[in-house]
Amino acid sequence: MAKIDKMNRDELEKAKAEAEAQLKAIAKAQADYDGRRIKELRAEVEAMLAKEGYTLDDLTGGKSGKRNTAGRAKLPAKYRHPENAAMTWSGRGRQPQWYKDHIENGGKAEDLAI
Repeated sequence: MAKIDKMNRDELEKAKAEAEAQLKAIAKAQADYDGRRIKELRAEVEAMLAKEGYTLDDLTGGKSGKRNTAGRAKLPAKYRHPENAAMTWSGRGRQPQWYKDHIENGGKAEDLAI
């Protein structure tokens, strides 16, 4: 490749396109490698566990890759709508619109606290 500071606009655009294509190919190769390596490592770990009489589920405490959300208790409410007591919020997750409106209009979170 010629010296970059000696290239004209068209040559620079061509060099840039070639570099971007090469970067894209490298990123794909990295992703492919990572996928293969993870499969290899998983097989090795499963073989080691099987040799001892265990499974990957035994090691991870359940179905691998799944998060156990069953039986999770609902959090108690920390904030209540000033006019509609049925509307509450635990303080976690997305803020409800009524809470946002209250804060934007100069109200304080303590005003809504239960």
